[in-house]
Amino acid sequence: MSIKNTIRTIIVDDEEPARLILREFLSTHEEVKIIAECANGFEAVKAITESIPDLVILDIQMPKLNGFEVLELVDRPPAIIFATAYNQYAIRAFEVHAVDYLLKPFSKERFTEALVHAKGHLKKESIPVQDLASAARMKPSPVERILVKDGSKVHVIPVDKIDYIEAQDDYVAIKSDGKTHLKQERMAELEKELDASKFVRVHRSYILNLERIARIELYAKDSRMAILKDGSKLLISRAGYDKLKGLL
Repeated sequence: MSIKNTIRTIIVDDEEPARLILREFLSTHEEVKIIAECANGFEAVKAITESIPDLVILDIQMPKLNGFEVLELVDRPPAIIFATAYNQYAIRAFEVHAVDYLLKPFSKERFTEALVHAKGHLKKESIPVQDLASAARMKPSPVERILVKDGSKVHVIPVDKIDYIEAQDDYVAIKSDGKTHLKQERMAELEKELDASKFVRVHRSYILNLERIARIELYAKDSRMAILKDGSKLLISRAGYDKLKGLL
């Protein structure tokens, strides 16, 4: 926490009424200082990077970048309280170690409870996470786009534009529209984020978009080859072929 126990806080929500409510709820907490308000994800990344707040109260569904994508682009995320109208993201909030998950509309009392959790986190105290743990039993929604940092640039790749993904040590190579984007992420982690009805790990090195398959050919005794619509050829293991048979 900052000096004099001031909690430097950023509010991120694309709806002005929601930001107004948060300002009102925070006004009774003298130790909280609002240092910025952001109406979209890109504004949030810039504000968090430049201001280095103690706490961010963060919406999830926003234009340009959602709340999780904001955190992905911030090198050292602060304490996070998610405030959202959608309950299906609770498990992801739990995975990124959010201190609380507020479901709109929430009361002032519930908000104060979340703020207490944030204060405990900033003081490195044990944080009760029963609400998050309970919500985490819900099935997470598959991602709709993948972010790839390229120096100071950020490429936003819609998942339906992906042809296939190839494992390369601690990176994945995402093939989309004839281009290759390298992202530092494990293949197994990315596989969990994708829609399993559309993307299948057909080999330990490949995740394939089913819509890109033109045909499948026998390659060897226990393996096959996927021929994609653009002519790319990907090996399919026996286990991968078993998965495909249930979906094609």
